[in-house]
Amino acid sequence: MIFDFRVIKIFNFIRFALLFLVGASPVWADPVLFDNNPVIGIIDAKPILMDDIENAQTHELRVRLYQLQSQVLKEKIIREFTEAHPGTVQSKARTVTQADIIAFYEKTPRAKEMGSLEEMQGQLRAYLERIARAAETENKYQTALEDGWARVMLTPPNDFKVVAPVGNAALWFKDRTPESRNVFVLEFSDFQCPFCKRVQPTLDKLRRRYGEDVQFGYRHFPLPFHKEAQSLAEATECARSQGKFWELQSVFYKKSAPDIKTEVLEHAKEAGIANIQEFKACWESQKYRDKVLKDISEGRQLGIQATPGFIIGRYDANKSTITGEVVSGALPEEQFKRLITKYLTQARSASTQ
Repeated sequence: MIFDFRVIKIFNFIRFALLFLVGASPVWADPVLFDNNPVIGIIDAKPILMDDIENAQTHELRVRLYQLQSQVLKEKIIREFTEAHPGTVQSKARTVTQADIIAFYEKTPRAKEMGSLEEMQGQLRAYLERIARAAETENKYQTALEDGWARVMLTPPNDFKVVAPVGNAALWFKDRTPESRNVFVLEFSDFQCPFCKRVQPTLDKLRRRYGEDVQFGYRHFPLPFHKEAQSLAEATECARSQGKFWELQSVFYKKSAPDIKTEVLEHAKEAGIANIQEFKACWESQKYRDKVLKDISEGRQLGIQATPGFIIGRYDANKSTITGEVVSGALPEEQFKRLITKYLTQARSASTQ
């Protein structure tokens, strides 16, 4: 049978005609009006779905588009609901009092670090008023949904998973039985990237928290506009040959960006590298240049576009692969925890089946 787009067009026409004939105000019982995985092409009479061409880059763009569309739809619902039912929800946001400002200041260490109460109260009032307006707007939106006046049928893109080789990543935990770890957090980073430096304390906390279940690894992704990042990455590989990768990695991130000509050897000594002459010869010969370039190439293929980038997912130690998702940026600890917990839950569920 030859698949024809005309079949889809006829089906859609019939569907909307039936909805029209039901009445002027139909009850939308079937959320097929929106499809986040539509047919986008045909190859040899076989329909090609949106998910069939998904990769890390297109998925990230589709997620961003979904978030933007969701926000615009929400604003439209709020605007039209307010016009149609002006008395349903109080239109005035809660007034921020001086007591609110003082209480917020006392409970927020960051605010105290920025200045005294007298210095900060103008900024704090403006911030709390924005929060109050946002809460009032959200109240309108939830009321519109709860009353059945509006329904949201927009859905996010389906989950997209990459299958990433661990490759020659430096591993944090050296296990004799690596299969005991079911989740992997693989980092792609740049030693001159300020956000990569910022996320290191968070990763340290996660390693302590998930030391029994999660493996952590590091691969290089020096950005072209960081002139010394490639050489610093090569230096850590030379340290790795003496069993001191993580020690030098840690020193590099704790220090300000090293002067490539004068400070790297001093940092190598601080990291505890025993044979400095061997390290120097290795580094100056660019022995691991190709290894770093391979990390960059494979990272790009997996969807890494900026640093820090992470692949977080289920870990198959036997195949040395991670099946999961690509995320970018110096994420907060709670976001890492949510992702790790999701995959740990999946792994435990699979083990009981």
